Amino acid sequence: MADFAGANQITTLDGLYKRVYADKLENIIPVGKKVAEMIKFLAKSRTGESYQQAITLGLEHGVTYATSDEGAFALNDAEAGTVKQASIKGYQLLLRAAMSYESFFRTQGNEQAFEEATKFVIQNMMDSLYKKLETELLYGQDGIGILDASPAPTATSFKITDAEFAPGIWAGSRNMKIDLYNGVTLIGTGKVQRVDLDSKVVTMQGVGIVGAAAAHKIYPAGAFGKQMLGMKKIMENTGLMFGIDAAQYELWEGTQFNLPVADVLSFAVVQQAITKGVEKGLDKDVTVLCNPGHWDDLLTEQAALRMYDSSYSKSQAENGSNSIKFHSQNGMVEIIPYIHVKEGHAFVICPDDWRRIGSTDVTLKRPGQPDKYFLELSSHAGVELRGYCDQAIFCSKPGRQVLITNLKVS
Repeated sequence: MADFAGANQITTLDGLYKRVYADKLENIIPVGKKVAEMIKFLAKSRTGESYQQAITLGLEHGVTYATSDEGAFALNDAEAGTVKQASIKGYQLLLRAAMSYESFFRTQGNEQAFEEATKFVIQNMMDSLYKKLETELLYGQDGIGILDASPAPTATSFKITDAEFAPGIWAGSRNMKIDLYNGVTLIGTGKVQRVDLDSKVVTMQGVGIVGAAAAHKIYPAGAFGKQMLGMKKIMENTGLMFGIDAAQYELWEGTQFNLPVADVLSFAVVQQAITKGVEKGLDKDVTVLCNPGHWDDLLTEQAALRMYDSSYSKSQAENGSNSIKFHSQNGMVEIIPYIHVKEGHAFVICPDDWRRIGSTDVTLKRPGQPDKYFLELSSHAGVELRGYCDQAIFCSKPGRQVLITNLKVS
């Protein structure tokens, strides 16, 4: 490797990558990607610019009623159920990570040295890409925060409202570029200096974003208008979504349980929310995703509803546990705290009703070249890897998912 120009060196790197990481890819996929793990990915081919999925929106109603002595009674006409094709548009995420020539010259083709030179970059790359994907799956087209009125926002410092703050979105966000929008109007773009996860105050670099004001919404830079429809927006839908109009089909409309007075998340609230889903046909186990700030509130109540049968598990019932399980009218309810969920709401979902649909889940492979990974940078002394995915989150039965709103952390 006397120089780095040409394809031979890139081929060498590709070979090293395949030998070192082929059997270790599971190890570099980050833990804690709860939505991506919970909702299966379904690879589909596009029809034009979108993916098509058949959805049942109505039952058959061509029923005839008769007594036992009516003989050859007349039959009512068939009243066909309604099946529509949902049209799902995939959205792309691409992450670039660069590494210097120097790092690779020092490996000299040695697999162990290659792994030492690359493992932290590749792990951080996967962590970063999955974090962006999780945020999109939950909050695509909804923004990642809203500016609070107190303290008054400035160009270089502003607070995110409690209801719109999720620590998992903002942890590690130094140097992240963000856009501020007032409705559909771009106010400006800036780069994050630091975020205080306790006070929820964002400090910007340089001149910040001139014109920042209360109620402005935050988006990842360049994301506005280019995001999938996230879980929250799907559960809020009352109109046209995936080519089907909820105004015509009530089961296509999202379901919300809005607390009349802002309050903490409790088992009573969860049960009332589930009732709204049951009214629209919910008859399966559900998962409740909530902000960690609501976790202590739920733990104070858990003793009365804890499962103490043969399936009792410390990991599901003790204080400080991973989840709480209890039985309700729909079946099993599992409540899971998640740092990516904002404080102002919680999600009650039936995972079987959701899919991630697209051409590819997260991958580091180059399209059409399954054994190729590295690209040489044209203007810098280094090479790059690219992480990529093309997908959208989709719900086949949005009416029986429930968004709990107007929550507060005690």
